[in-house]
Amino acid sequence: MQDKYDTSMSQTDWDPDQYRRFAEERAAPFWDLVSLVEADGVGRLVDLGCGDGQLTVEAARRLKVDSATGIDSSPAMLEKADSIRDAGLAFEPGDIGNWTSESDFDLVLANASLQWVPDHEAVLKRWTAALAPGGQLAVQVPANGDHPSHVVADEIGMVEPFYSAMDCDPPPNPTLVNVLAPEVYATLLHDLGFVAQNVRLQVYPHVLRSSNEVVEWVRGTNLTRFFKRLPAEMHDPFIDAYRERLLERIGDRSPYFFSFKRILMWGQLGR
Repeated sequence: MQDKYDTSMSQTDWDPDQYRRFAEERAAPFWDLVSLVEADGVGRLVDLGCGDGQLTVEAARRLKVDSATGIDSSPAMLEKADSIRDAGLAFEPGDIGNWTSESDFDLVLANASLQWVPDHEAVLKRWTAALAPGGQLAVQVPANGDHPSHVVADEIGMVEPFYSAMDCDPPPNPTLVNVLAPEVYATLLHDLGFVAQNVRLQVYPHVLRSSNEVVEWVRGTNLTRFFKRLPAEMHDPFIDAYRERLLERIGDRSPYFFSFKRILMWGQLGR
């Protein structure tokens, strides 16, 4: 999902099975986001960063849309999505950071994908241009970049042999670099012409079986940015070094309470 660190979403490529290990926990903010949407009049939906398409399908059913399009740049995720293709449902490759369309969607939906691309002001402007009059924007953005699960990954990226293997230029933490404050998003929505909005920061409480499960959680998301830059034979050593330092930082506990901050934003244009 970044420029040199990939502005699409392919990373190394993504591993759909690893990502879905915590499918229930990852789905909770998605459904909170969908609950903000005014279902009446949503005929055409686009899901930007649709992943394996499972939640795209469920959102389309919940909102009773006429058609839904999922956009993602991960070939592995799109291959999974193609297996559930149905009438009125399409999945296409694309770079969500540069995506736009001709003012014809009733809902632009983006769940846990915007954080991977820079310049959110410009991106949201392009996404808004794809909305029909009265159209809605619903976006969920992880905001947990200051949690040890993210901070430790950045620290390990700065130590040898990983630092040199990434040409002394490890990938930045996208949640810290790209994600804005909730009040900034609220101002952006206002400036883009949304006449109604709901923007909030929410902490999701996850009780994992052990601290070690945090490693498995980020292995399917945050750590993929390092895997793209490292040779395959260094992936496991990176995970081992990350696990050792993370457990030193958060403790080796069973169960482990994993708090996860997310920004949910919804807006509707005037008709």
